[in-house]
Amino acid sequence: MPEGPEIKRAADEIAKAIQSRPTTSVFFAFAHLKAYEAILQGREVTVVQSRGKAMLIRFDNQLTIYSHNQLYGKWMIRRVHDYPQTTRQLRLAIHNEKKSALLYSASEIEVLDEIALAYHPFLSKLGPDVLDTATTVEQVAERYLDKRFYRRRLASLLLDQQFLCGLGNYLRSEVLFVARIHPLLRPGDCSTEQILRLAEASIQVTHQSYRCKGITNDLQLAQSLKAAGKRRSEYRHYVFGRQHRSCYICGTPIVKEVLAGRRLYYCPNCQT
Repeated sequence: MPEGPEIKRAADEIAKAIQSRPTTSVFFAFAHLKAYEAILQGREVTVVQSRGKAMLIRFDNQLTIYSHNQLYGKWMIRRVHDYPQTTRQLRLAIHNEKKSALLYSASEIEVLDEIALAYHPFLSKLGPDVLDTATTVEQVAERYLDKRFYRRRLASLLLDQQFLCGLGNYLRSEVLFVARIHPLLRPGDCSTEQILRLAEASIQVTHQSYRCKGITNDLQLAQSLKAAGKRRSEYRHYVFGRQHRSCYICGTPIVKEVLAGRRLYYCPNCQT
């Protein structure tokens, strides 16, 4: 499933293609949304933004298309009406004179007015977005110490979008490694210094992944490994997907476990 950095990069690409331009046509695959095709035709896209793993495309008539890629959704930007050869099903298309923004395979798409947007059952419950420039380390640290989350294991807490939105499975492993925290600990088990490390890593690792197209490893190390001919999967992450391979910091073999229903990776020496 795409995580916050991937959705934000998709939002950037969509904005570049369709923002501040009127649509020539809009297509919805779902019957209950068909009436909005005419309503949104000719309207200008004013903002394209991500909110955690959700995408919001706002129009100048105060309507917003909400979508969530879930596991299989994928956005593609093409020349206008230039559809790719794919077995995926087209669920949403927004066209202007030059470009088409195409959403394939996603099943969660809605058109919302301002009131519905404010009270949306998913959006209204999201925690602070770690990719929002307004989100601070202090705010995230306070979140870890909040009584609603204080006694939950970090392995499950970091997947909860009501805690912090935008984090997901690979980021969970990478944040915990950078913070040097064992995944079975709870915020309540951590010292003030450890909480600060968790807060800093939650923001820093996610922002680096956004800027560097998913690379969460030390950037100099990743560059040297790439120059040595290593595949992207071998240099992208510190620990995620690297079971039985040596930790880049201490050389201890990386451990893989299934925690909170998802695979998680950590170094048993660095993360004590």
